Amino acid sequence: MTRTARTLLVLFVLLWAPPLQAQDPAKPAQAAAQDGFVPVDSPINPEDAMPAPRLVAIAYGFIWVVLFGYLWSVRSRLARVEREMAVVTRRIGAGGK
Repeated sequence: MTRTARTLLVLFVLLWAPPLQAQDPAKPAQAAAQDGFVPVDSPINPEDAMPAPRLVAIAYGFIWVVLFGYLWSVRSRLARVEREMAVVTRRIGAGGK
């Protein structure tokens, strides 16, 4: 099999495989109608509900901790570079006189 034929075969499989998988003849039409949004008639059991406010607060807290950690890291690296530049400037100034 030549390289061109293999390339065409791969392209054919990549282009036609997803549409062929999407066409499932075994799936009944009624089940397809149930794939959409169906409102819940009964109230949600409190044991099944997620504590959303607490999870959101934890997520925001985590993001703030990561942000401040990153800013501290950048600040410390910048201070180190400034110290190194001051040392180099003193060495250049002392050697040039």
